[in-house]
Amino acid sequence: MKRKGVPYLYEKKAKGEKMPRTALYDYPMACIAEEAGIDIINVGDSISMITFGNEDTLGAKLDIMIEHAIAVRKGAPTAFIMGDMPFGSYQVSEEEAVRNAIRYLKEAGTDSVKIEGGAEIVPLIRRLTEASIPVVAHTGLTPQSINLLGGYKTQGRDAEAAYQLIKNVIEFEKAGAVAVVVESVPQEVARIIYEKLSIPFLGTGAGPYSDSPMINLYDLLGFFERTPRFAKRYANLKEIAVEATNTFVSEVRKQIYPGPEHCYNMHEGEYDKLVSLCKDL
Repeated sequence: MKRKGVPYLYEKKAKGEKMPRTALYDYPMACIAEEAGIDIINVGDSISMITFGNEDTLGAKLDIMIEHAIAVRKGAPTAFIMGDMPFGSYQVSEEEAVRNAIRYLKEAGTDSVKIEGGAEIVPLIRRLTEASIPVVAHTGLTPQSINLLGGYKTQGRDAEAAYQLIKNVIEFEKAGAVAVVVESVPQEVARIIYEKLSIPFLGTGAGPYSDSPMINLYDLLGFFERTPRFAKRYANLKEIAVEATNTFVSEVRKQIYPGPEHCYNMHEGEYDKLVSLCKDL
């Protein structure tokens, strides 16, 4: 099947068709997303929290994220894949940012990179675009700025803050961003952004006004008790997984598993030969 590149996103937007989007970090989950028909996958720096158990996204490392992006691409060969530029991989200089972004495209085969921020990232969007690197800009709640924001809070609740956010999004488009992620904003703000943007608007906790609603696959499948307000749980795989593992533990302790059906056997007559050979040991 044909890979979904930037033109696919624009075609879907032009038709008014929504694009299901998720975040994940490994091959098995990517296979699930691919088979289910997910259009857009974010290999997010949330890997720091979901996979490695950290309290925030700041611990994500570029080398590790690229390795995971390689696995995701193998599992989801047709999805549009965004590779998050982790904290520290694009803030030092534009040259370093370009070099790191190129690694995503060359080594992992991602379709774009994603960077977080406000007005300050506009020059970098322009520079990456000049280097033929598709850029998705991410604003609103930007987890890499958690120390400045003072927590995971909804952004743009008052008119002045919302106006600046909307203004930044418009500047991202002018600078060449192929799409914009806006996270955790009131739906009223999202509606204005949706109406003003000509590039795809990828909403995360932005209500119905976006081209691509998103839920992290681990939240969607119910791996965690606590999830963001915008995340709907469609299954409870954690409960199923714990129950299955408990059954395994019980069967091992009761010597039920492994049973005969789980064992390998020697070819006929070979065991007697082996016993004979072992007499001298």
